[in-house]
Order: sequence, then structure tokens, then C-alpha cells
Amino acid sequence: MTAAAADVHRAAELADVELIRRSLTEPEWFAALFDRHGRRIYDYAARRLGAQAAEDIVAETFFVAFRRRAAYDTAQTLARPWLYGIATNLIAKHRRVEERHYRTLRRTGLDPVPEPLAETVVRRVAAEAEDRRLAEAMASLHRRDRDVLLLVAWADLTYEEVAAALGVPVGTVRSRLNRARRRIRAAFGDTDPTAEES
Repeated sequence: MTAAAADVHRAAELADVELIRRSLTEPEWFAALFDRHGRRIYDYAARRLGAQAAEDIVAETFFVAFRRRAAYDTAQTLARPWLYGIATNLIAKHRRVEERHYRTLRRTGLDPVPEPLAETVVRRVAAEAEDRRLAEAMASLHRRDRDVLLLVAWADLTYEEVAAALGVPVGTVRSRLNRARRRIRAAFGDTDPTAEES
């Protein structure tokens, strides 16, 4: 096994926090975080802003994360909520693009991601996103409520992970999610297309 192959193998066995620690003195370890989480961040950003903007969001997310890695909370072994928090903040800067995206989706009914993702919730929301009513309801949500809803539905984060990603209390996540789901349900005649099937 070559030295590079051994490093890749070792990286796969390390927790996110350990990769970040090692990257402080050996920056190349940070690439393993990109390999581990880059695709999911891309998929999330593509659903929010479209494929072209998603590439920029992913690049910016990992650039910001790399620059801020020394300040990472090492009590958190999983970096996913941190990365989604950075991506969500960057997406907020692209909010007008996102809102235009939802208005276009409402008119055309076309989903910007050509293939469904593996996660069940994402497939359910993506399938429903083709419905113009959902696009209209999503466009009408306040950005903070929409961020929480999509981090739960598309990024599959727990309430605690969303709270960590956005830097808000878990209670705030619950109230924003409740408010977003209530508006979505109202658009669908009191059915929630973002809820998991039982």
C-alpha cells in the first residue's frame, strides 16, 4: 500500500473532529472532510439555489470551514452540522436567487436536481417540489423558517444538529419548523408533504 493510499484509509477511520485537528498542522487532512461531506452539501445547495450556484456554495463552504477550522468546537465529533450552518449562511446571501428559483419552479414545475437523492425524506420533498403549490408555499416562507425546514427535510439533520448549524436554541428550531410546516400544510389542505410516512 502506498503512503497516499494509507493516508486515505486512515482518514476514512477518523472522526471529523480528528481530521480537523490534524489539518491544523497538516492541511491536506482537511480534504477528507470534503470527500466525506462535499456531495451532501452540494445536493442541499443545489435544491436551494440550483446546480450552478451549488458549486460555488460548496467551494465557499469548505473555504470558510478551512479558514475557521482552528475555532472548531472540538466537543462536536461530527462536522456535518457545522458545515451545513456555513452553507446555510452562504445560501442566505443568495436568498434573492433562491426566491427567484422558487418562483420559476412554481411556474414550470421542474426540479433543478435531475436525479433524486438516496434519502427517503429528500425523495419525498423533491417529488413534492415538482408540485407548484409546494414551490409557492416554500417561496412564501420566511428565510429562517425555510432554512430550518430544509435542513431537517433535505439535509436530514436532527433538531439538535440544526440548532448547532444555525446557532439557535433547539426550542427556536422547533417553533420555526412548526411554523413552516403549518404554512406548508395550509397550502396542501392540511396535509404535510414534508412529514415522514408512518
